[in-house]
Amino acid sequence: MSIKAPRGTRDVLPGEVYKWHYVESMFRRICSEFGFGEIRTPLFEDTELFQRGVGETTDVVQKEMYTFEDKGGRSITLKPEVTAPVVRAFIEHKLYADVQPLKAYYITPCFRYERPQSGRLRAFHQFGIETIGSPYASADAEVISLAMMFFERLGIKGLELRINSVGCPKCRKKYGVNLRKFLSQRLPYLCKTCNERFNTNPMRIIDCKEEKCQKAVEGIPLMMNYLCDECEVHFENLKEHLKGMGIEFTVDPAIVRGLDYYTKTAFEIVSRDIGSQGTVCGGGRYDGLVKECGGPETPGIGFGLGIERLLLTIESQGIEIKKDEGIQLFVASIGDEAAKKTLDIVYKLRAAGVKAECDHMGRSLRAQMKYSDRIGAGFTIVLGDEELGTNTVNLKNMESGNEIQVELDIQKIKETILTEKGE
Repeated sequence: MSIKAPRGTRDVLPGEVYKWHYVESMFRRICSEFGFGEIRTPLFEDTELFQRGVGETTDVVQKEMYTFEDKGGRSITLKPEVTAPVVRAFIEHKLYADVQPLKAYYITPCFRYERPQSGRLRAFHQFGIETIGSPYASADAEVISLAMMFFERLGIKGLELRINSVGCPKCRKKYGVNLRKFLSQRLPYLCKTCNERFNTNPMRIIDCKEEKCQKAVEGIPLMMNYLCDECEVHFENLKEHLKGMGIEFTVDPAIVRGLDYYTKTAFEIVSRDIGSQGTVCGGGRYDGLVKECGGPETPGIGFGLGIERLLLTIESQGIEIKKDEGIQLFVASIGDEAAKKTLDIVYKLRAAGVKAECDHMGRSLRAQMKYSDRIGAGFTIVLGDEELGTNTVNLKNMESGNEIQVELDIQKIKETILTEKGE
């Protein structure tokens, strides 16, 4: 029986990891330009954090978490999302006593037990940012603008920013009464999940993808029509900020997001290039989360985006990511004495900053040259008894075919390679 990667996971192989390096470095750079510093939280947390923070009635907590009991009898969960862990760190390390707001970004694996599909895995990776401490719509607009600029720099086209306000506890109270009144007459026509949500979080019914549910709730009351003055002003300020930055958007009253902690702003950035699972980035404001997790009342706003889904979008749009420069120099050898000397030379070349390689398979000279070609080496040297005796080698440019005799000296070999490359 062969052992394979678990369902819903995938390996990132050496031949494709350069794409990950590219988007990760791009994300780190833009976060730095926006004043965000990196935060790293553990891969697992106490289960209670997600029950309290994400919400016990959410699909994430009820159906999708990888939860287990450790050897000390503690309930532990592999993190399904990152906002709650960042908030936990914010509270635990008393970052609320530092200069506000905290602006942090992360690049991390996450884990959710759900049906694997295109761009959606059980072990996946996320970029994200969090701004904790500011109640103002300018912080919301900055978070959104970072995401939009990031996608623009990657060259991604055809994205649509959709925004909504999901209100606050004050205005949701009246809305909840009217929403339940509307839905109570349609429960027989709703799916089992929506019937469960009716008693726990009826707003999530708006987000159901079942065709029969979408048809049954046509004309459903929307939060947008029940906003209190504070939430309405906040939303209007957000729109003004986005317009001021020239960022186009659509107001979509059906956006509710899948986590309980969202308040006021909720947004999604959607691409139509990866089918029905077209949301490449989503986020919103969570003004009650810090307090819910045991900290002082502190507002926050952030987003998360899946790296696998992002790379699918890049691929579907035909955006080329340039590969890292490969091996600069391959040192082939003829004879036992030269073979012994080769690794020493290659080691010194690497120490001097040259990407060098040699044979470790006992290949013939012909096979070594084929191997050099397969790994895309820019230059080759053949080292034999004659070269060792004269202390000179022929450096061959594999692209032009030009050969240059050079002294068997590490620095001179490096300088010749750079000269040939025009550097």
